Amino acid sequence: MTLHIALIPVLSIVAGILILIRPKILNYVVAIYLIAVGVIQIFDLKI
Repeated sequence: MTLHIALIPVLSIVAGILILIRPKILNYVVAIYLIAVGVIQIFDLKI
């Protein structure tokens, strides 16, 4: 049995949890999320 998890939804959940825990880091979380999503889509990474 193989478990395949898409990276984008996992990043979204982690970012949401971090924002709930530490609202002051919202700018950093959003910036890191956008950069990660952009890199994944530009290089068409299958993680």
